[in-house]
Amino acid sequence: MRIGTRALLGSALAVMGIATSANAQDAQYAHAAIKSGNLLSAERTLERETRAGSREPEVLLNLAAVYAMTQRPSEARDLYQRVLDAKDASLVMPSSQVASSHDVARRGLRLLDQPSSMQLTAR
Repeated sequence: MRIGTRALLGSALAVMGIATSANAQDAQYAHAAIKSGNLLSAERTLERETRAGSREPEVLLNLAAVYAMTQRPSEARDLYQRVLDAKDASLVMPSSQVASSHDVARRGLRLLDQPSSMQLTAR
């Protein structure tokens, strides 16, 4: 099993947006699953949303964070870019602050480009 460093998990959670739409329950579940380390469950929920056609930035950003934490930077980068290619949106963050989806995506891309934040250890 691969376990990310605390810094990576903390940084990834800082990137998460919680949906304020009809899919808020699924997004909150996915966020809770990520926070508790249940990345597989979060990934399944978020991928189901994207297969159903969701283009909501909070879904894409959460899935990008899961991909980053599971050593799939290319897939994460693609999702961050999809958010940047779409219209900017306001997101409610776990801290209850509002952030721009573009700012969150750019922050995620910067994290992917920091080699020290992607170091993972095998256990």
